[in-house]
Amino acid sequence: MKIKSILALSLLLISGALFSFVHQSWSSKFLTLNKDGSITYHPDEKGNIIPDFSLVGYHHGLKPVPEVKVIKTVGPQSGDAGKTLQSAIDEVSALPLGADGFRGAILIKKGDYKIAGTLNIKADGIVLRGEGNEAGGTKLIAAGKGQRPLIKIAGKGKITESGSRVKITDTYVPAGAKSFEVKSAKGFKVGDRIMVFRPGTENWIHDLQMDRIVERDGTKQWKAAEYNLNFEREITAIEGNKISIDNPIVMAMESRYGGGEIFKYEFQGRLKEVGVENISFESEYASDRDEDHGWTAVEFDQIENGWARNLTSRFFGYACVSLNGAAKNITVMDAKCLDAKSVITGSRRYSFSNNGQQNLFMNLETTEGRHDYVTGARTCGPNVFYNCKSRNTHADIGPHHRWSAGTLYDNIDTDGEINVQDRGNWGSGHGWAGVTQVVWNCKVKGAAIQSPWVSGKNYAVGVQGQKLKGRLEGKPDGEWDGINQNDLQPASLYKAQLKARTVR
Repeated sequence: MKIKSILALSLLLISGALFSFVHQSWSSKFLTLNKDGSITYHPDEKGNIIPDFSLVGYHHGLKPVPEVKVIKTVGPQSGDAGKTLQSAIDEVSALPLGADGFRGAILIKKGDYKIAGTLNIKADGIVLRGEGNEAGGTKLIAAGKGQRPLIKIAGKGKITESGSRVKITDTYVPAGAKSFEVKSAKGFKVGDRIMVFRPGTENWIHDLQMDRIVERDGTKQWKAAEYNLNFEREITAIEGNKISIDNPIVMAMESRYGGGEIFKYEFQGRLKEVGVENISFESEYASDRDEDHGWTAVEFDQIENGWARNLTSRFFGYACVSLNGAAKNITVMDAKCLDAKSVITGSRRYSFSNNGQQNLFMNLETTEGRHDYVTGARTCGPNVFYNCKSRNTHADIGPHHRWSAGTLYDNIDTDGEINVQDRGNWGSGHGWAGVTQVVWNCKVKGAAIQSPWVSGKNYAVGVQGQKLKGRLEGKPDGEWDGINQNDLQPASLYKAQLKARTVR
């Protein structure tokens, strides 16, 4: 009888513990994950919601990164392999595009390849593939001196406006919205690529207090003409004068700050369907503080729909992968940026850097970086960093300066800080780093998440770590929810939003 009582008590305690464990999970006040996998968003008093970040990366995540057929193979050789590799790239570049949009993959066999300059990819449909990014695989070495990217993928030209501009007539279009009214939808059709234009205005900068940055040598006050923002979108529906778009508004459009406009655009010369995969990169260097050597492993610009996956870089001064402002719908995944070599100061060690739109960075790892997962000035979202780890970091993660709009930092694990704040006169006047920055279920040493004086909010949901005051006193606090609470559901906002697309 005594054994039965002990057993019953044990079962009761176990049941209680399990009940307590099950009920530790919690949900954010900003959204509800429904049983069918759909998401209900809870708007604020102005109608702003956390945006849908799921339509980012290669082809908006609507199709997987492909396995492209090898049509050219290059083997190891002594001396400078740059000329041989560039000749292979040029040879494939001259081939016609296939029905799938690719010319083919260049397989670089296992071994070491010293490259004194930069490999340039300037044509659509080319994949540069190695035979592994770890020891014994394919290693490309930035040999000798000179700050440079080892691989540069770039088209030519720039965005050009086509057709007339049309005014958005809503007094306020909230963050997260996927539709708005325009003066006239004539001349537009479903499938049109449009720019959603948000002008910079003097009264907006004044209300942000960015015309009053405390000055030091080199500080530049913000100027309205430098803050015209252009968000690339596609029309998905038209009802009367109501335009619906594929990706959401990630910064409120307000008539008091000039409202917004839309116009069709073209980008002649922009590349597409280019990838780099299964390669390790190293830079030669003279010392830990050497500044005259390989700077970036892979750089993208003037390209739409590309990828970098299964890469490892070591000893570069700036980045493993850097996306410039005209890089759109790029997926960077399963990559490592390790052991940077440079002076530890500004403009160095931006391990995975993004200045483009609708890009996805996932499953990444860094050591000895500064701004490991970072966006630059006037970066227009949505963009996503998901499931990324950072160790021995020397600065912070987050939007770096001068107004990035619409970035999700989801399940970032760092021994440093994630900050979204008014950076004041750092640099030449960084000021407010961004808006609609969502820090979701991240582990940090500390985080300062502030909201700007006007034009939106920044969010810290389920952050594990110390809440910091930020650099400057008296700035508005961000939207904090569940600091140091375990078992946030959904554990990943990006993954939940990706799943929710299938149940709409």
